[in-house]
Amino acid sequence: MDEDEVRTEAWWGRRAWVLLSAVRARAPLVQCITNLVSMDIVANALLAAGASPAMLHCLREVPDFSPRCDAVYINVGTLSEDWLPSMRAAASAGRPWVFDPVAVAASGFRMEVCLSLLALRPAVVRGNASEILALASRSDNSSFKGVDSSHDSSDALQAAKALAQSNGAVVAVSGAVDFITDGVQVVSASNGVPMMQKITATGCAVTALIAAFVGADPSDALVAAACALAIFGLAGEIGMESAKGPASLRMHLIDALYSLDEQTVTSRVKISLLP
Repeated sequence: MDEDEVRTEAWWGRRAWVLLSAVRARAPLVQCITNLVSMDIVANALLAAGASPAMLHCLREVPDFSPRCDAVYINVGTLSEDWLPSMRAAASAGRPWVFDPVAVAASGFRMEVCLSLLALRPAVVRGNASEILALASRSDNSSFKGVDSSHDSSDALQAAKALAQSNGAVVAVSGAVDFITDGVQVVSASNGVPMMQKITATGCAVTALIAAFVGADPSDALVAAACALAIFGLAGEIGMESAKGPASLRMHLIDALYSLDEQTVTSRVKISLLP
């Protein structure tokens, strides 16, 4: 992209549609080594968006399979020591990969694992504010509340920038407003509805969607991450129009993700480049 191009909200809307269209046209293969709770919604969200999920975590398959993927998604939610060699091998397979450090501050062991994976240079790290604060400070002594965040996304913005600068990854902080940074640029994405927090593993699903967008176009991970977050949030907004509660929102969100059209995306995506 032209460095002089002005990234207005209209530009972001068009770019989000281009990337979603690329996912639908190319069906990027995304290997997901993700937690047991999230596998269903992750696979269904990827399919609804047009990607091809592969829930493969056997170490003996990784050398043959991972290099053929368009992207790899690694999530440590239900962390098991048995899966660590597969995670490390897949992250080292030469494909762009996206990391979700779920509940990184839950234990010293989890922090150690997340830091070892971070050293393998993910393209994108996506977490809630508490996770990003803990990962950036390399501390498991932060205020811990399971997989939920005890901080607003804006609280972790400086930590996200520092983490991006030190690691070379794009860092996305999820919250009521999502912030995405490469350590220099900061972008906000503000689509979504509060009830999405009442559906388990929506954060896991949106991180997988980021991997699909990166797989479809790895040239700009910051743009891919911002657009994926906004698209997923927009699907939640549309789903909420028909939902009666978390269970029906989950269904309608996936349907909305499948049905998004150009006019809806370009007019309703809310992404801004912050000064």
